Amino acid sequence: MARYIFITGGVVSSLGKGLASAALGALLQARGFSVRLRKLDPYLNVDPGTMSPFEHGEVFVTDDGAETDLDLGHYERFTGVPARMTDSVSSGRIYSNVLEKERRGDYLGKTIQVVPHVTNEIKEFLAIGEDEVDFMLCEIGGTVGDIEGLPFFEAIRQFSHDQPRGQCIFMHLTLLPYLAASGELKTKPTQHSVKELQSIGIAPDILVCRSEHPIPEKEREKIALFCNVRKEAVIAAYDLKSIYEAPLAYHREGLDQAVLDAFQISPAPRPDLTVWKDVADRIYNTDGEVNIAIVGKYVQLEDAYKSIREALTHGGMANRVKVNVKWVDAEVFDTQDPARHLDGFHAILVPGGFGERGTEGKIKAAQFARERKIPYLGICLGMQLAVIEAARNVAGIATAGSEEFDHEAGAKRFEPVIYHLKEWVQGNAKVKRKVTDDKGGTMRLGAYDATLKVGSRVAEIYGTTSIEERHRHRYEVDTKYREKLEECGLHFSGMSPDGRLPEIVEWADHPWFIGVQFHPELKSKPFAPHPLFDDFVRAAVETSRLV
Repeated sequence: MARYIFITGGVVSSLGKGLASAALGALLQARGFSVRLRKLDPYLNVDPGTMSPFEHGEVFVTDDGAETDLDLGHYERFTGVPARMTDSVSSGRIYSNVLEKERRGDYLGKTIQVVPHVTNEIKEFLAIGEDEVDFMLCEIGGTVGDIEGLPFFEAIRQFSHDQPRGQCIFMHLTLLPYLAASGELKTKPTQHSVKELQSIGIAPDILVCRSEHPIPEKEREKIALFCNVRKEAVIAAYDLKSIYEAPLAYHREGLDQAVLDAFQISPAPRPDLTVWKDVADRIYNTDGEVNIAIVGKYVQLEDAYKSIREALTHGGMANRVKVNVKWVDAEVFDTQDPARHLDGFHAILVPGGFGERGTEGKIKAAQFARERKIPYLGICLGMQLAVIEAARNVAGIATAGSEEFDHEAGAKRFEPVIYHLKEWVQGNAKVKRKVTDDKGGTMRLGAYDATLKVGSRVAEIYGTTSIEERHRHRYEVDTKYREKLEECGLHFSGMSPDGRLPEIVEWADHPWFIGVQFHPELKSKPFAPHPLFDDFVRAAVETSRLV
């Protein structure tokens, strides 16, 4: 049976709990333990798939097709353990399950209440797969005191009470603000946060305190005394230059040892941190730098492209270069020349997105990269817009566009080289969709196989002709335009196994121009960079040497 670590938060930064959870998982792995990380979110959306990136940042997609919180991306990047649908749940999902059971009559007509029905549903979620790993790390989203999170806190309190003694511990993250005027760290917010936890029946075993300045020994003793934890269990979490320092930094502060002490695991295996030392070395000992532009529509909130940013960092680590990313708002190209904003970059990346806003600017970015022979990586919508650009400016289809834009406008304006995907094969079953279907969870989601063309650039990059990548889209390139586009030099170098759905396109006469329908960034890790991002950064390095 797994040991449970419940991770809660007071006033912490947006990366506080997710990063601490991921780093702790990596440290426990380094000691030879198996781990799984889970996220319990208090928001009422059934899943993040229907939420605007401005609301919740990136939607992370798992192999089995779940649309989840971006923190699961951190979990995968730090532990290498593929996340599953059962690793993320929201209040909306919990309440939806409870109401479905009530409608079916599972509760035999009883009055439905938060306790026990909602809390029992949460506890059933927590217990999934508990015999598979040594440690289950469960992060509770939001902040202690949020009304939306109260059922989750009550559920984990009950869950720890139901388990054998010593099977569950609580880790609480707080902020130690620094007052420059008086030159002191304030511990009162931490004390009040812990008091709030204790008032609902949860006593933290470990405190992780975010701080910009060193925590004096006197302050540690004060926190330990008033929060009723051991002084060795007050862990400092200082700001880092790179998040990939976190496992080493938390180990230096004794987080993994504090966890083992709380579970009374002694003696414990010593950690092998070789991988993380190599990661840190590749970050800080580089042989140069490259400048890459990300042309997107959600650039005001960088978390909307979190996995892409991290995958570029991984590609830089693989090539021992620093990747300088510049976020470029695609809408500026509606009125301004792309050259003004894209000159001097060694590569251009156009990510996914939804809706017509900003798409003409992205098309101009793809045209700029094609004509100037600058390395280009188009992901999902970025691939579709590269196809539209080729159709308009090379194949002579002046009105080429996407059905998505016509559906949004309610009028037919384009020749749809991109169409709404109505059916596809998933495993041994055929999936069918209509434009009028609900938006949430109805896309082509999760891992699908693709077959690469022998001798193509992507086959060379992957080192194989059979790959599996994660998807999240409902529009697809129409293969009836394939012959005309390939005659112009845009090769369809990756297809679904049945040959019906284009997965990858590449320009034959371009140094490095690739568009992919899937999301390769979701599988990249600091110790195992994705092949496409590795080679994309390599191509950027080559371009930098020519400039």
